[in-house]
Order: sequence, then C-alpha cells, then structure tokens
Amino acid sequence: MKFTHFAAICALASTATFAQANPIVWQDFSLTGLYGENYEVGTEDRTTVTAEYAAKLKYADVFFFVDHQLDGNDEQNTYFELSPRISLGEVSGQKLAFGPIKDVLIATTWEHNAGYDLNQEFNNFMYGVGFDLAIPYTQFASVNFYKVENDIQDDDYQMTITYGVPFKFGSEEFLVDGFLDWSTAEDDHASELNWTTQWKWNAGKHISPKTKLYVGFEHSVWNNKYGIKGVDQNDVSALVKYHF
Repeated sequence: MKFTHFAAICALASTATFAQANPIVWQDFSLTGLYGENYEVGTEDRTTVTAEYAAKLKYADVFFFVDHQLDGNDEQNTYFELSPRISLGEVSGQKLAFGPIKDVLIATTWEHNAGYDLNQEFNNFMYGVGFDLAIPYTQFASVNFYKVENDIQDDDYQMTITYGVPFKFGSEEFLVDGFLDWSTAEDDHASELNWTTQWKWNAGKHISPKTKLYVGFEHSVWNNKYGIKGVDQNDVSALVKYHF
C-alpha cells in the first residue's frame, strides 16, 4: 500500500472517530448550478451541478465536493475531492498559533475522476501540512502543501490556498471565495495553476433572514489544464448557489 493511501485512510478514520467522540462545531451543505461557454479540453460549453459539504469538528475539519458535468455533446463527467485535516493544536493541546498562523494541521486529499475528461478514471492521493490563517477582512483563509501521488501522471507537489472575503454595499451582502492550486512540473506534464473564484450576492436575505441563496458568477483561470502545456482556460460561468 502506498504511503499516501495509508495516510488518507488514517486521516479518514481519525476524522470519523473524532466526529463520534466530539460534537460538530458547525457544518454546511450546499448545491451549486454553473453554466459556462469557454472551457478547454472537450466542448467549450458545460453545465455543472456541484454538491459541497464542509464541517468543523473539535480535532479536525473536512471538506467534500462532487462535480457532475454535462457538455455540449451530452457527455457526462463526475469528479470529486475529499479533504480531511487533523488539527495538531487540538490533538496535542498546545497552542500552535504564531504570527498570521492560527493552527497547524495534517492535510490529506483524495481526488477521483470518472468520465470523458482525459478519457480515464483516476485516483490521486495527497498528503502534507496545512495552516489556517488569520488575515484581516477574511471569513476564512488557509494554505496547504502536499506531496501528490498521481494515477496517470508522474508524482508532483501542490500548494492549495483557500479564502473567503465577505463585504457589503449598503445593506446588500456579498461573498468572494475560492481557491488557488499550483502544482510542480514533472517529466510528463507541465506546471499547473488553477485559480477559481466565485463572486456572489446574497439574494436569499430578500426572501427571509435565514435563506442562503446566492447568485453571481465563477471565474476560472486554469493554465496548462491537466498538465497539458499551452492549454489555458479562462472561463466565466453563471452561478446559483443554495445553502441548506
């Protein structure tokens, strides 16, 4: 068994154990609909439905999403990521905060693809260290550094940054959130940079104070998509997102 497989299984098992032993601090489930017309690799137009789940436990956190895409040729693709992290500060009982760093975590991710993109099914396993950050004006911010064991490419290294910035114009509420993935080049693939940001307006508050319905757009800049040199994506997709 590869070390990353072992690490991912340990992280998942530990997260499940912590979930049983400790109450959930918070959790969130959402569904998003996207439509864009400037995709690379396959047809340019894509309709995507995304289910997301995020939870914070005392000793861990977990993020999961699954994308189901339908392209202009009615081809379907499903991709998901499962990312459990274990808080070293909570587990050790020591305060690991220093400077802008709030906590240090063991970070793992399982990536799975099934469908027409790359015409292959694959599983990638990632493990490394994560840092939760205290940055002014952000709702959340983190950076993770991974060693990646890839199924169909040479192994590489990846940095992932996540962020969320809420703001207001008058009484209207907005949220800008997203991620930046950067991975190293290896013998069989180019270095990738995927910077995806969602710009959202809270329309739900005009229905009821507790309704979390967002509308807006997603901007995706993906250089050397899938590690293919020169395949650069710059897409803007219409977005509707509902939090349950």
